[in-house]
Amino acid sequence: MSKYSFSGHESFQCKSLWLKKGYDYLLANNSFTDIDAVAKLGVGKNMVASIRFWLRAFGLTKSDSLEPISTYLLDAENGKDPFTEDINTIWLLHFLLVTSEIASLYNLLFVEYQREKKEFKKSELQSFIKRKCSMPEQKNVFNDNTVHKDIGVLLKNYVAPSDLKTIEDFSALMIGLGLIINKGNDTYCFKVSKPEDIAPEIIMFALIRMRGKDKTVSFDVLQKLSLIFVLPMVSLIEVIRALENIFPGTLVFSDNRGIKNVQFIGEIDEFKALNHYYLQL
Repeated sequence: MSKYSFSGHESFQCKSLWLKKGYDYLLANNSFTDIDAVAKLGVGKNMVASIRFWLRAFGLTKSDSLEPISTYLLDAENGKDPFTEDINTIWLLHFLLVTSEIASLYNLLFVEYQREKKEFKKSELQSFIKRKCSMPEQKNVFNDNTVHKDIGVLLKNYVAPSDLKTIEDFSALMIGLGLIINKGNDTYCFKVSKPEDIAPEIIMFALIRMRGKDKTVSFDVLQKLSLIFVLPMVSLIEVIRALENIFPGTLVFSDNRGIKNVQFIGEIDEFKALNHYYLQL
């Protein structure tokens, strides 16, 4: 288990055009450590660091090098959704954010915490994180103030603002998913997704990413995907059944004496799966 990380965003949520801005900046052979980065990006010094962080957190860069998925989505000439206008691109980015685990809180909330509770207060989530960090391998990771800020940024990323005065908060990239709802009195809950909310090709991409070396997606991994997309297991299986028809000869869902898994029986590239969606737009 790698050490958790709860900082790097400089207290800024990821704004809707930041990933594209950061992608174009790196594509032009710039570095976030350049002395003129502030001028070239047109944002403050702390925002430069935040853009750099979010590119990493979404799995779009590694050591400031662009990953293939970033070019696939964000390239000005050939990118499928450079300005992240399609809701299914946001679903894809959500999956990447939770599974990259660069920003540990997102996996801890959507996967670990959601296993236990569907509703939470910020203080309860903070206590849960503190408990997770009490393991010997997470020694000296937890800091009350840092985790408190991290929770605040996560909620700004996903929760639609209730106050029109905070217009800046409406620029958060992920709020269109509506995955977390503010119930008032510092209480939040997960909003259950429906199969029609997510293009099946996004689920296919996730299955390809999560399959094991034996080309099998175990039931434990299916449970994790169910939590990531806040999609009940019965609904996830419904989508997988549809994928058997969309990509014939590629995968099969098996329920053998209660042991559920997905077996890939044919070759498919994750970008070919995405093309099936994006090329229809």
